[in-house]
Amino acid sequence: MDAQRESLWRRIVDRVFPKTPDFFALLAEQAGMVVHSVGLLARYMEHGDREAGEAVKADEHEADVLKVRNLHLLNEAFSTPIDREDLYRAITHLDHVVNYCKSTVNEMDALELTPDEFTRKMAAELHAGSQFLRDGYAVLHENPVEAEACADRARKAERKVEKLYRKALVELFQGEDYLHMLKRREIYRHLSNAADRLADAANTLHDIVVKIS
Repeated sequence: MDAQRESLWRRIVDRVFPKTPDFFALLAEQAGMVVHSVGLLARYMEHGDREAGEAVKADEHEADVLKVRNLHLLNEAFSTPIDREDLYRAITHLDHVVNYCKSTVNEMDALELTPDEFTRKMAAELHAGSQFLRDGYAVLHENPVEAEACADRARKAERKVEKLYRKALVELFQGEDYLHMLKRREIYRHLSNAADRLADAANTLHDIVVKIS
C-alpha cells in the first residue's frame, strides 16, 4: 500500500510540476544542426556540389522539426533555467540561419548562378562562426565564461562576412551587365543575412551568460 501511495503521489507531483526539459542540451543540439547545414553550404560553394546543395534543402526541413519541438517544449514548460524570451530568441535565430542557407541555394538555382570566390569565402566564414556558436551553446551550462568567449568569436566571423559582402559589391558593380549584378547581389545579400542571424544568436548567447552567471 505504501508503494502504491508513493507512486500515486509521484504521478500527482509530476502532473502539477512536470520535469523541466534540458534546454541547455536542446539548444546545443539545434546549434549542431546549424553547423551541419552551413557546412553543407560551404561545401556547395567550394565545389558547386549539387548533392550538397540538395542536402541543404533537406536539412532545412529537419531544422524546422527541431525548432517546432523546442518551441513546443518551451511553451509547455512549467519553469525554465534560462529566461523564456532568451530561449525563444535563441531557437528562432538559430533556425533563421538554416533558412538563409536554403534560400541561398534555391535562388542560385532559380537565377542560374554558380558559386564565385566571394560566396566561397563568405560561406567559409559562416561555417567557422557557426562552429563557435555550437561550441558556446555546448558549454553554456558548465562553463559560461567559455560560452561568452565563443559568442564573441562568432560575432567576429559575422563581421568578416560583412567586410566580404561590401568588397563583393564594390567589385560586382563594375561594367554594364546590370541584370547579372542584380542577380549576384541577391545571393550576397542572403549570405549577409545569414551572418546577421548568426550574430543575433551569438548576442542571445551572451545575454544568457550575463543572466545565469
